[in-house]
Amino acid sequence: MTLFALLGALEQGLVYGIMVLGVYLTFRVLDFPDLTVDGSLPLGAGVSAVLITQGMDPSLTLLFAALAGFVAGMVTGLLNAKLKILHLLASILTMIALYSINIRIMDGPNVSLLGVRTVLDWWIEAGVPPYYASPIMFGLVAVAVVIALTWFLHTEMGQAMLATGDNRQMITSQGVDTDKVIIFGVGLSNALVAFSGGLIAQNQGAADVNMGVGTIVAGLASVIVGETVFGANSVPRAVVACILGSVVYRIAIALALGMKIGSFSFTPSDLNLITAVLVVVALTAPAIKKRFM
Repeated sequence: MTLFALLGALEQGLVYGIMVLGVYLTFRVLDFPDLTVDGSLPLGAGVSAVLITQGMDPSLTLLFAALAGFVAGMVTGLLNAKLKILHLLASILTMIALYSINIRIMDGPNVSLLGVRTVLDWWIEAGVPPYYASPIMFGLVAVAVVIALTWFLHTEMGQAMLATGDNRQMITSQGVDTDKVIIFGVGLSNALVAFSGGLIAQNQGAADVNMGVGTIVAGLASVIVGETVFGANSVPRAVVACILGSVVYRIAIALALGMKIGSFSFTPSDLNLITAVLVVVALTAPAIKKRFM
């Protein structure tokens, strides 16, 4: 693997790592299978891209992207908590609706950011080489989000979210309104995903309505790889493992796509197959390790 390929994998792992933290919140903390993320990632990208083209400060657009994602997640939470629709079905309904909403927001299937300023331009103008600007910036943002999320999960609301996912009946008997916890938790999860989508759009120079396809698969793969490789026996360790798992996942994908055996080589269309194999390896690795140790 070349240095540029490694930097590219690191860059992708860090920026998508923020999305992975959102997936971790729903699947691990709340025990809430949420497919809304496939729609909230392009939602955040579309909101950020459209606002940038209208002259808004690139960093400020990320806050609006996160807010849009929070609203989308709240809709899923409301469908489940208040209308009693199965969580999986509620998230699918929101995801489907977001496809049309995203096209409305972007006034088409995509929005180009070529020729307009993004958050990365500040680093380049400061003298940082373009191929280092993205990993440095996304690394700093990822560290900030990890610190903020770790702090939040130690607050009263964060502990309520952890307890709701662990034993909903028990925490309900303690007087906690678990419906509000779920609505807020799913909203926060999708806010992180949409924030990540805004960064991805600014990094790639475009937002596309289909850029969220497979997001949940990549997110779950990163969570599982991170927990398997780095462990998750405490909240801080689990949160850091999500980011590192995302980086490892992207490096593994880059290595697989660059592999060539004779005339055979992987192509981008094999991405889902590679992801499935990685998840199977990650899930079975602890049992295999235990058997031979």
